[in-house]
Amino acid sequence: MLKSSQAMHVFYDDVSNTVTQSKSQWEMETVMLHKLADNVTSERNQLLISYNILTTKQDQLQTSYNNLVKERDQLQKRLEDLTTNRDDLQRKLQGNYFLMLDGRFISNSNFKSRQDCLQKGSDLMIINSREEQVCNFVNQFKKRLWIGLTDSETDGTWKWVDGTRMNTSYWNNGEPNGGKNENCGHIDTYNSENSWNDARCSILHFWICEKSVSP
Repeated sequence: MLKSSQAMHVFYDDVSNTVTQSKSQWEMETVMLHKLADNVTSERNQLLISYNILTTKQDQLQTSYNNLVKERDQLQKRLEDLTTNRDDLQRKLQGNYFLMLDGRFISNSNFKSRQDCLQKGSDLMIINSREEQVCNFVNQFKKRLWIGLTDSETDGTWKWVDGTRMNTSYWNNGEPNGGKNENCGHIDTYNSENSWNDARCSILHFWICEKSVSP
């Protein structure tokens, strides 16, 4: 019986040790699972933060895109309006101005050029706005052109052929510089806004006439 009791005691000790070891193993695994769960939760939170940041950036980019589209549309509308205004102005100018050439494409003195304009019910061109000066209609001829500007009456006092004084000018650099010897104005260059030059009225140039037309 004693041996049997000892055997039972040993058995219970083994069972107890096994249970203790199993409990310890379970506790370790539980701790590891908790740590793993904490890590997963932390990673999930980090991903959620990153997602929120990306969502915010996406919203900001979408807003920027929408603003750019709006600005593009406004610029497109502005361009269309400017193009329409340019075309209207060019049609208007083409209806009021015409280049005078004869069949041989000859040029004339300022006096003869004006006489030719007057015979056709017009006069040499008067330029009193930037639109008229830089309009492609004038530039496209690529010619030196007499315009209706002179200081023949009083040297240095430039007047248009209709008797009005020149208020807006587009003289080339250093012009006018001819003094009493150069009393007639002409367009000297066609690729610059400031293109006027004074010259002797007897020099031969092409000319441009202006004629009022009904709208």
